[in-house]
Amino acid sequence: MIEEEQLSQKAQTSTLPGMNYICLSAAFGGLLFGFDTAVISGTISFVKSQYHLAAAAEGWFVSCGLLGCVMGVVLAGLLTDRFGRKFVLIASAVMFLLCSFGCAFAPNFDLLVLARALGGVGVGMASVVAPMYIAEFAPATRRGRMVAYYQLAITVGILLAYFSNALLLNISQSDMASNAAFEWFFAKEPWRPMLLAMGIPSAMFALMLVRIPESPRWLFSVKKQDLAREILFAVKGSDEAERDLEMIAKAETKNSNAERSVFEKSLRLPLLIGITLAILSQFTGINAIIYYGPRIFESAGFVSGNALLFQVVIGIINVLFTFVAITSADKYGRKTLLLGGLTGIIISLATCALLFQIGQSNSLLLLGMIVFFIACFALSVGPVTWILINEIFPTDVRAKAVSLCTFMVWGAVWVVGQFFPWMVETVGPAVTFSIFAVLSAGNFLFCWKVVRETKNIALEDMEQLFVAPH
Repeated sequence: MIEEEQLSQKAQTSTLPGMNYICLSAAFGGLLFGFDTAVISGTISFVKSQYHLAAAAEGWFVSCGLLGCVMGVVLAGLLTDRFGRKFVLIASAVMFLLCSFGCAFAPNFDLLVLARALGGVGVGMASVVAPMYIAEFAPATRRGRMVAYYQLAITVGILLAYFSNALLLNISQSDMASNAAFEWFFAKEPWRPMLLAMGIPSAMFALMLVRIPESPRWLFSVKKQDLAREILFAVKGSDEAERDLEMIAKAETKNSNAERSVFEKSLRLPLLIGITLAILSQFTGINAIIYYGPRIFESAGFVSGNALLFQVVIGIINVLFTFVAITSADKYGRKTLLLGGLTGIIISLATCALLFQIGQSNSLLLLGMIVFFIACFALSVGPVTWILINEIFPTDVRAKAVSLCTFMVWGAVWVVGQFFPWMVETVGPAVTFSIFAVLSAGNFLFCWKVVRETKNIALEDMEQLFVAPH
């Protein structure tokens, strides 16, 4: 029986893909995260008109996905340690796929909301497990770059959703849509193909995941050391695999006496860093600018068409400067990127606040400052927050700790989305941008004084880094 099991393990690992394919496949979950988040912007007016939605129902249509995200984060924390990283990733891909078909063919508003919430569960699960899986596989010297692939995929997903919505809207207004076979789906209810479009990357994500292996670190934690060894040797080569196995075994022996809580004294510092960065990353106002960009520009005096064009520009800048983070995270370090990016974020937010205050909000300088803000966020706070959250916790508590930090991300997203329109209307954009600038200054001080550099440090050495005196 033992020999048969060993042969089975070798068969599983003999055709494994390379490191880049494995990490990019997991990162693809970020593309669906971004696509699902942004695609809704093109459907709201159509759904509202068709179902005669009041303001509360319209808000429920948008926020039900966020409720699903919170449920997905909680489920990921419960399921990942029990069933493995790959299982939860595949489950999230299935939920994305069911969401796209469920939304596109929902016969009524209630089932549309249910399908949206199911997709949110997939988003929440993927947001926990995808970057964690990448961090557990990637070599220490390339971990920052590879986890940043996840943030890059989010930005690409947002941009693809913008283009997909525009393309399908054009089709709905073309001669093809007047054909009887397409009239209902494209001309009368164009929001349906917009939401169905997510099925294409969802199916691709599921197919890509079939080939990837389970995380060796998780396999080791559930006493499947032989399979973990086979996977590491197949993917990383003998020398690097031996080093990883030695470190994993030492960490497993050290923490095998009792199950630890994420709130233990030895984990207070990494937990403080993870939660604080998770919350303050959203309190820069990034989602407010991405999702309410057209409203900001219109209130600044730009016409509607130009406001939407600037939104596309913001999406492109977001993608391009995430590449800077990918190439720099392992070269210059996480802390350096955070401090540099936050400096630019503070300057840009403070300048925007000043322009609104002195009545110069319709100038090109405002557009330049918002683009500068997006660039600084994309090369620092955006990707580096995900990198740090997924590398600073020991393996035995990583899933639970990352779930908690990700829960805080979504909580902060909700706070900003809920109160930003009210703040702009009540206290004005000058005060709103000033508040974001002050919170970003607090983030800068926190990163300067508390955050520690993790560049080139093995995952199993993280606990020593945070516990040992400096």
